Amino acid sequence: MAPALIFFGIALLTAAIAVPLWLVPKLKVVPLDLDITSVSTSVPAGLTDDNNTPARVFNRCSINEPRAEVLDAHLTQQRRSIIINPSDSDQATLQSGQTVMIDLLRDGDKTTEPTAEPVNAKRTCKDAVLTSNVDVVSVDRETSKPNGNIARIHTLEAPEGTVTIDGTDNFVEAPRKGYQYKFGFDVKKTDQLYYDANTRQDVPAKFVEEEKINGLTAYHFVSDVPEVDQVTLPTPNGQPALGTSLEKPASWWGIKGVPANEPVVMDRFAKATRHVWVEPETGTILKGLEEQHQYFKSPGWEDPDLAAPIREFRMDAFAATMEWNDTTVDHQSDKASGYVDQLRIGGVIVPAILGVVGVLLLIGGVILLLRRRPGGDASNDDTVQFAKTP
Repeated sequence: MAPALIFFGIALLTAAIAVPLWLVPKLKVVPLDLDITSVSTSVPAGLTDDNNTPARVFNRCSINEPRAEVLDAHLTQQRRSIIINPSDSDQATLQSGQTVMIDLLRDGDKTTEPTAEPVNAKRTCKDAVLTSNVDVVSVDRETSKPNGNIARIHTLEAPEGTVTIDGTDNFVEAPRKGYQYKFGFDVKKTDQLYYDANTRQDVPAKFVEEEKINGLTAYHFVSDVPEVDQVTLPTPNGQPALGTSLEKPASWWGIKGVPANEPVVMDRFAKATRHVWVEPETGTILKGLEEQHQYFKSPGWEDPDLAAPIREFRMDAFAATMEWNDTTVDHQSDKASGYVDQLRIGGVIVPAILGVVGVLLLIGGVILLLRRRPGGDASNDDTVQFAKTP
């Protein structure tokens, strides 16, 4: 009995050491069932005087009007990220479809609720869909970083937000190095590289502070996305994307101090400040907030010879602070809690139980072994024997 207890005790102690070394690395990988849906809405940020319409958008219909127009709006951004092929034990390919919808427009005292045309229908300037794209990127499952195999942005709307990466829809190559939909495991309080799909830049995300979100530890990172002239961004046909450069008379822009009929070219520039709150053990993003600003200004704004009214002109094309709604934050918190529990069960609880049981078995076996005495007959007994008196 004692040898068996000692054997199983040593076996369990060995398992207590081996399990976290083998199991935890198996758990610390991008899951192949990853499915993240985030919904953000425009929130008050001092851009307008009406909290029901806290964002600013360029009125696309004013292209054909005598004067450019910017309207107050309420916006909803939805992004769904799922795993698609090719994915295996080493890499995961994420497909992320994103749309920004106009829920409400305010023009003076008048408000309207735009509607979206069906998929594949011809869209007009009044359509509720403001922007849409599908991003596809492959990442290393252990590090969560892009591995360089696939990195594309599909610029045509696809049915139900999905695309086939081998299909014929339009896309541009978009190489990157930074995190995007998920950070790595065991995140440190140091700068992290983050990819901005709108400007197609890898930008440092700086650690700001540690906070609590739904009881979970969260690291708050902030990245300031530098200004980019969107005319310079690659497109499938090699031409500037529609609406990124406009040539209109100065009067249409509302520029004073130059002839009203003078043609003026303005490019659409973009910059942003992005906030993400990350659960550090798993790299799960718990919450997001983006301060997006896109605006028209002259591509020659740095030329001192350009007329000052043109050089100094700015007009909002898209200005909004988009914040994840509570449902998204709660869902991500639940996901992160589940991942954290798995890591703690595999890395702490199971090894601890195996270790305690192993020690008890080992101690029990040793005690039994020490209590055993060698057998023998009476002649070998050290006890004094007394003979009977005849």
